[in-house]
Amino acid sequence: MKLATLRLPRRTAAARIDGELAVEVDAADVGALLADPGWRERAAASDGPRHPLSTADLAPVVPRPGKIICVGLNYRAHILEMGRALPEHPTLFAKFAEALIGPYDDIELPAVSQAVDWEAELAVVVGADVRNASTEEAGAAIAGYSVINDVTARDYQYRTLQWLQGKTFERTTPFGPYLVTPDELTGGELTMQCELDGEVVQQADTADLVFPPAELIAYLSQILTLRPGDVIATGTPGGVGHARKPPRYLTDGGKLVTRIAGLGELVNTARRDV
Repeated sequence: MKLATLRLPRRTAAARIDGELAVEVDAADVGALLADPGWRERAAASDGPRHPLSTADLAPVVPRPGKIICVGLNYRAHILEMGRALPEHPTLFAKFAEALIGPYDDIELPAVSQAVDWEAELAVVVGADVRNASTEEAGAAIAGYSVINDVTARDYQYRTLQWLQGKTFERTTPFGPYLVTPDELTGGELTMQCELDGEVVQQADTADLVFPPAELIAYLSQILTLRPGDVIATGTPGGVGHARKPPRYLTDGGKLVTRIAGLGELVNTARRDV
């Protein structure tokens, strides 16, 4: 099953994607739907108004997650390109909902930063309360997967040893287009690609993850309770602009496309905030 959040006149709505149609589900958004323990049956049985997907205005698939937990240094190739050793434990930081934009919205380049970088990532959406879970229990709590780009202001990120200030500028982080439930995916590992102005800048397979999704959820659940709708951005592979020589960053009018096989793609234009 594929789910999305539609922007409609004066409201939003969760929707089930049936081919080229978005069928409304009786919930304000995908996050609100996931709060219902019976969300799968409710979404599958929905027979609400239908909208052509080709003209649908999609919001971030979960517009206001209770938590957005991000993982740094989680692809072996990216860790090596940054000159670091493989970590023993996940490197964690947070992002706030104000950073999120829809899958086709413009990325707002902050006026105060001249070093805004791309980071294609697999997003994992939690579908149940999780606390002190085993890896098997953590895997069973995954509602689905999506695509996210952890757009980062590098000059702010590295002002201190803590990364938060570079990671959560408002209206910088595209997320969507869909939540795809695990049963829709075959094979297990997913191919990821990021393009800037038609040039492939990142390409990887999630097999390169140091800490895969279920392990991340199990680890995080030792620290705090994860709730339905919480989002985990699992880290980016090699090919980011900051690691290039010379460094390369997003500029006004740049077109960023982030895709993961089976999950869809984000298509976003960078626009300078003045």
